[in-house]
Amino acid sequence: MLKIEKLNQYYGESHTLWDLNLDVPAGQCTVLMGRNGVGKTTLLQSIMGLLAVKDGVMDFAGTDLMKVSAEKRANLGIGYVPQGRQIFPMLSVEENLQIGLPARRDKVRKVPDFVYELFPLLKEMLGRRGGDLSGGQQQQLAIGRALVLDPKLLILDEPTEGIQPNIVHEIGDIIRKLNSDIGLTVLLVEQKLPFALRVGDRFAILDRGRTMASGAMAELNDALVKEYLTV
Repeated sequence: MLKIEKLNQYYGESHTLWDLNLDVPAGQCTVLMGRNGVGKTTLLQSIMGLLAVKDGVMDFAGTDLMKVSAEKRANLGIGYVPQGRQIFPMLSVEENLQIGLPARRDKVRKVPDFVYELFPLLKEMLGRRGGDLSGGQQQQLAIGRALVLDPKLLILDEPTEGIQPNIVHEIGDIIRKLNSDIGLTVLLVEQKLPFALRVGDRFAILDRGRTMASGAMAELNDALVKEYLTV
């Protein structure tokens, strides 16, 4: 579904992504792994058009993303949950969810029922301000907001960061449900190895802006973990 080849990105004079390759197959969960500062978030922001890239290939379901502006990428069917959630604290839960509706390709302007089925707590809190929710509740809201646009690809940047364990487990269940029940493709940045092993079908490891290894999750061995993931 998403294929990236020889992608190069710079911050000023600093070369951050080096001839990076990534393959995200349709209907699977691919986990992007690596220590802090190796380029994982930079890559996601490049995919979303939030950072300019110098050259390379980014193909999404047959569309050249390099030719699509950042504000149009959601319309292609890419849902994005950034690190830190970035919900609107002064807007209600319902208003936060409705923000994603204009990007729907089918022009539906109603929050889909399945979002409330996945996150029943959100339905109970529709009138509450986003800023009044707990961290775990805000993460559920951020994921729900991304799902509102009916994406083909859901991109999550460290969704378990700073979240209580019961919500972490619930988010894992939801990712697996989205994969198995509706075949949603997921690209996930995650540093918690047990969570990655639980939800991921495939992995890709970044180090210093380069793809160092990738494959089926069953191929993630102790040597790779020790070299690239252990702090």
